Amino acid sequence: MSTGRIGIIGGSGFYSLPDLTVKEEVALETPWGIPSRPLVVADLAGREVVFLARHGKGHRLLPHEVNYRANIAALAHLGCREVFAFSAVGSLREELAPLDFVLPDQLIDRTRTRSSTFFGEGVAGHVAFADPYCGRLADVAAAAGAELGITVHRRETLVCIEGPTFSTRAESLLYRSWGAGVINMSALPEARLAREAELCYCLVCMVTDYDCWRAGTDDVDIGAILENLAKNARTAAQLLRKIVERAAGERTCACGAAAHKAIITAAAERDRRQEERLRYVLDDVLNGETKEQ
Repeated sequence: MSTGRIGIIGGSGFYSLPDLTVKEEVALETPWGIPSRPLVVADLAGREVVFLARHGKGHRLLPHEVNYRANIAALAHLGCREVFAFSAVGSLREELAPLDFVLPDQLIDRTRTRSSTFFGEGVAGHVAFADPYCGRLADVAAAAGAELGITVHRRETLVCIEGPTFSTRAESLLYRSWGAGVINMSALPEARLAREAELCYCLVCMVTDYDCWRAGTDDVDIGAILENLAKNARTAAQLLRKIVERAAGERTCACGAAAHKAIITAAAERDRRQEERLRYVLDDVLNGETKEQ
């Protein structure tokens, strides 16, 4: 299966890339509402990409306020099949230093209030999520980082908390005891929804701080985080271009068939309105069911 467009989730800093050609801005409404902001379609390094600012223009939305379902649905609907999502994270391990990059391969969900699935409301579906990130895309991002001389860590576990406050010291120490390496507030349900929508999804984490577990250093400070975030953003822009150059190819992973056979509600018993909503992201899956019957 061909890759189609590349989706990029992150901040507006990427729009200043010197060889980026913006083609159009697309404002749309999905069956799950309006995305964080209109999506930007552009050409970069010979590929067509679609940018989405996760937290809206000027970072208006807290992590729990983001309409993740609308964001992922919009990317899928606009033909994205691969998604690279950039996110600031705190470090839970000494060797994961501020300004380093991390490509996690596991997740621990500590969110509470977020709509986290496209299924339900009369159409039940269950998608495997044992390995929440696309290893093929992680390989692409790691190779791009190595080419640029960026310190990139792999095979780490990310804890996603509800926020908007940072962790207590007891929580930070607890997450360390679980073996987690990094922490943020926006990894979920983004990754889960991407899997349900059969998108290849890679989270590129930019370390900004040491959370609050580390003795002898200041606790999490938003000023220091923003300073390191600005530094990371410049590196991330360079990394993004290399990633896009390397990402062209076939989808040889299993992500593109993640929702096949996932729906367990009998066809005759499904809520028709909900089934129609699902066609916005899973039209091929539902059409495939019809062909098999």
